[in-house]
Amino acid sequence: MSVIELNSSQVKMCVVYHSPYGHTAKVAQYIAQGAEQAGAEVHLLSVAAPQWDLLDQADVIVMGCPTYMGSLTSALKQFMEDSSKRWLARTWQGKLAAGFTNGGGLSGDKLAVLQQINLFAMQHGMLWAGLPFMPTGRGQSDINRMSSFLGLMTQSDNASVEVTPPEGDLETARKFGQYLAELRLKHV
Repeated sequence: MSVIELNSSQVKMCVVYHSPYGHTAKVAQYIAQGAEQAGAEVHLLSVAAPQWDLLDQADVIVMGCPTYMGSLTSALKQFMEDSSKRWLARTWQGKLAAGFTNGGGLSGDKLAVLQQINLFAMQHGMLWAGLPFMPTGRGQSDINRMSSFLGLMTQSDNASVEVTPPEGDLETARKFGQYLAELRLKHV
């Protein structure tokens, strides 16, 4: 198992994502915002140009992509495959992991994407953190309106990134980032 040296007053988090239309990047930014509000050092990383050294040094790795055809995107899958040397060396073992996905539909089989990200994290020996928030309703401004617990689900309703995901999904993302940073701090 790798030993992580960290300043106990600051959590190092990487939010790595694939976002062809910008919706998933917007969600990633809100996750980062929440983590930063909790005092974390956060790096937003596109899977197109992952910075492996930052990922290796992170305490928390949050991964996300859109839900395409009930699955994760090929770009996130390629990132997963490219991590194989880290899998073999157990570089990420013991790190906190979490996942998120965005899609146009209310379901679109988003759960399948979170399960795939979860299984990937388990292959690396990471510790999974789900979404702990009880749903507050089904309106556009409600927290966890998708009633997800394995990870964060958001909906873009096939609209432009300027107007979606809705306020409640973005606030859930912000709270999720804050929760992950605070959870890691509690267990340092």
